[in-house]
Amino acid sequence: MISKSVLVIGSGPIIIGQAAEFDYAGAQACKSLREEGYKVILLNSNPATIMTDTDIADRVYIEPLTVEIVEDILIKEKPFGILGTLGGQTGLNLTSELHKRGILDKYNVKILGTSVESIEVAEDRDKFRSFLLDINQPVPPSEAVNNYIDALNAAEEIGYPVVVRPAYTLGGTGGGIANNKSELKDIVNSGIALSRVGQVLIEKSLFGWKEIEYEVMRDNNGNVITICNMENIDPMGVHTGDSIVVAPSQTLNDKEYQMLRTASLEIITNLNIKGGCNVQLALKPSKIVKESIGDDFSEDPEYYVIEVNPRVSRSSALASKATGYPIARIASKIAVGKNLDEITNPVTGKTFSVFEPSLDYCVVKIPRWPFDKFPNGNRTLGTQMKATGEVMGIERSFEAALLKSIRSLENNKPDLMCESDILDNNEPTDDRLWILAERLRNGSDALEETKRTYIDYWFTSALEKIIDMEKEIKKNKLDFNLLSRAKAMGFADAYIAKIKNLSESNVRNIRKKLNILPTFKMVDTCAAEFEAITTYFYSTYDEENEAIPLSGEKALVLGSGPIRIGQGIEFDYCSVHASISLKENGVKSILINSNPETVSTDFDTSSRLYFEPLDSESILDILENESADSNLISTLVQFGGQTAINMSQELGKNNAPILGSNAEVINLASDRSEFEAIAKKSLVRQPAGGSVTKLNDAKKIAKKVGYPVILRPSYVLGGRAMEIIYSERDLSSYFKRAQSFVSGQSILVDQYINGIEIEVDALCDTEEILIPGIMQHVERAGIHSGDSIAIYPAFDLSHEEKNAIVDATKSLGKTLGIKGLMNIQFIVKRDDKSKFTLFVIEVNPRSSRTIPFISKVTGVPMVKLATRIMLNEKLSNLGYGIGLRDNLNLFAVKAPVFSMSKLSGVDTFLGPEMKSTGEVMGFDKDFGMAFAKSQIAAANSLPTKGLAFISLKDSHKVEGVDLAKQLLKLNFILCGTGGTADFIRKHGMNCKKINKVSGGSPHIVDVLNSKKIALVINTGGGRSEHRLNDAIALRRATLINKVPYCTNMSTAQACLKGIKSLKTKKITVTSLQDI
Repeated sequence: MISKSVLVIGSGPIIIGQAAEFDYAGAQACKSLREEGYKVILLNSNPATIMTDTDIADRVYIEPLTVEIVEDILIKEKPFGILGTLGGQTGLNLTSELHKRGILDKYNVKILGTSVESIEVAEDRDKFRSFLLDINQPVPPSEAVNNYIDALNAAEEIGYPVVVRPAYTLGGTGGGIANNKSELKDIVNSGIALSRVGQVLIEKSLFGWKEIEYEVMRDNNGNVITICNMENIDPMGVHTGDSIVVAPSQTLNDKEYQMLRTASLEIITNLNIKGGCNVQLALKPSKIVKESIGDDFSEDPEYYVIEVNPRVSRSSALASKATGYPIARIASKIAVGKNLDEITNPVTGKTFSVFEPSLDYCVVKIPRWPFDKFPNGNRTLGTQMKATGEVMGIERSFEAALLKSIRSLENNKPDLMCESDILDNNEPTDDRLWILAERLRNGSDALEETKRTYIDYWFTSALEKIIDMEKEIKKNKLDFNLLSRAKAMGFADAYIAKIKNLSESNVRNIRKKLNILPTFKMVDTCAAEFEAITTYFYSTYDEENEAIPLSGEKALVLGSGPIRIGQGIEFDYCSVHASISLKENGVKSILINSNPETVSTDFDTSSRLYFEPLDSESILDILENESADSNLISTLVQFGGQTAINMSQELGKNNAPILGSNAEVINLASDRSEFEAIAKKSLVRQPAGGSVTKLNDAKKIAKKVGYPVILRPSYVLGGRAMEIIYSERDLSSYFKRAQSFVSGQSILVDQYINGIEIEVDALCDTEEILIPGIMQHVERAGIHSGDSIAIYPAFDLSHEEKNAIVDATKSLGKTLGIKGLMNIQFIVKRDDKSKFTLFVIEVNPRSSRTIPFISKVTGVPMVKLATRIMLNEKLSNLGYGIGLRDNLNLFAVKAPVFSMSKLSGVDTFLGPEMKSTGEVMGFDKDFGMAFAKSQIAAANSLPTKGLAFISLKDSHKVEGVDLAKQLLKLNFILCGTGGTADFIRKHGMNCKKINKVSGGSPHIVDVLNSKKIALVINTGGGRSEHRLNDAIALRRATLINKVPYCTNMSTAQACLKGIKSLKTKKITVTSLQDI
């Protein structure tokens, strides 16, 4: 009998180039396969996702995504097939490697969906070029190469500028545009190093051409359909993941549309694709752009094929949400043999999936970039992706959809009147929309901007219409005619208020008095040709309202908006579980979010979905639409991260009820002066400090408590603008910067305490608490919790310290009146082993980024229980007990994952402001092995031999002697900077001396670049310029050369335990169901 088990490969942690869209795709795939009667085995290393929940698959393995791990799972679970095309480039590469090594043949495992042969043709740059030429599809002049000399010859033959495209990478990693020989060398060497097969394509640059995408589907019988065509507003030269995208295309005529559609369908037919596929094409630009470039491209064909993703891609999630067509769900069914004319369309519930969606609305996607966290990063956009997430706006016109997307970005620029902080230049940057708007406002016009940017005149004209409307609003009274036209064009109340120098509430009141109210339209994929059954809506200013209020008990769940550093997929996880829990408890869930990549915006996650910005206007409009009378329905704000929490105060002002901890409770926890009183009443100590708005007051507090101090604004996410300050000069500098982007907020000035950082997620019903487990950070206090390695259970706490943490948690929860979830950061400061002081750093009255991790490890469904508490159930009746639960017989390690290699000019130094984009998990009964697995999953595998470089600050050198002894015992060879090497040698051990960068070549960066260093332990540094430069150069070199890098002694000790376990034990795999 054939096994009906299928192994689904996930995409791993959220990184730039591979974000939440694959959690959405993977979750859809698992659901779809189980509908067909298959047992689903899932492998993914990411604990923060819905995909790795135990109710998504029959067996869930949160393990590193390696060939060895997959082989162990194949032996254990014996699946008949593997599905790797829904795990992004990671899943695709892993499946290809398993095939190449013969492991799939060895265990008789069939590759489901598109074959490896087809994948290799699409991914291998040389094979793909030959394939396109064979089927008479135009391909840009190009050559695939494996070394720099061949690349140089190819570039000289093609002519500069050239595009360098590495094979088998994600998000354009390692690629770029080379304008000359010098630039070519750097990009080619990087691209070859990052390519799985050591190959790059040198291709003619089509900078300025239009970039068009077709999302297409093919089944086993050869039926082919176009699901969505999309147009990048940015011309070729900007990675599609960094481009502003509109669906359907706006500037193609019917002949062009049909020409590119035919090409896309011909390509997937000849590639023998089975499932979803993304085709990217370049189309000749308009006459205006041709003239600006100075080339009429008369010798070129009308279009070129750029690349094909033979898998569900980033654009697939956008196309699914833009059309309502569930691409991953359908692709999974095709992978197990079904065909489009056999698969029911879930949108209509009656028709089949062999149809092409038709849109009677416009969709605009804008990427969300991380430059608020990395202000010194290079913000010029090119062929290597830099965005961490994206938002989507749906409206009846392009202008309105664009403005809605801008409102959704949550980047402190909610309208086009916000000033860019980038100097005006002709290079595409993340601020290009705001630069364009400013230029149009200051006398430029659409034609001039098209000539300057090569953005099609249709789009620059649309921006010009928005600026013209700004001017009209400024000059005229807000009467019915003007306000109606402004709202139809997408102008938010806050945007209009800014132009007229009014408050947002004033504009809202004027609008409501004039009876200018939004209506809500259904996203039905069929443009009303067939009756749709989805409950998926967008707002517009039109006549008919299709979102008739839901009957019965209901509540609104606020989502978390775009994925960005500080607020990632873990909050989407929480929003989804809150929605599911409401439905399980007989309450209809209404969800609002703006992120097309996530499970929360899947049409069947909630009872009703509103695809809207998470701002006060949208939320109040939806509350009013769903409330039959003046009594507004309740809202859940605890699960959407800081975005939702920040909305609590606005809801409170508008008398909108909040389920769980109310607006007053949230303010008590978030406002420093209020929280001081709470902490005192709870008998829990805080670090000395205070809340200020003026620099002089900050100086007084810092002088009183002593430097260093930690500064941070209230109401922030991901440690935004949080810094450790060592001097009055640094304090003044911080104040100038912080006040510019948190204007009006108070700044918290706290004494910096060096101790053990502890994190607790707890449930509270205003009386009792439940703590599933205490987590300890490996790093000492001072590094943001999201960037710290968190261990469950806390491995270095005494019984008395644990009791103190539990008592403090209960006291704080009860005093605040928390109803639902709270996350608390503590520091345990020890004077000696028998005496300690517990400090509370902060209480977040909401879900945290560790909720998915602690829920999966302990089996306590935190969000579901919190939702039941909000619905007035008591903890004691929920079946999980109260107080601190007993530790399980395992160690689980949550490790951060960084994407800094994708961003040039960024320092990898970690501090109180969060920089990681994602996380992974490793678990085992042995602490060292759990830690080692987490590092393998984070692509930071620990070495088991080689040269270890050590550079320690003076205060660490005594402890460093023991570290050196352990490394020698593990058969490492030691080297270090002068002072450290001398100190180690004085204690009878060999240690080779290596120069710092400032000491001249050969120095440590030279040795790193020569691939001779296996491990770096560097706790040194300093405040002087040359020491900072030395440290930055060292950090960057370890990043580029992928060398494990420890910046503190605690991490170094954990690494040594991991290395010891790797040398003495075998890696084993365990499913969550077997914990």
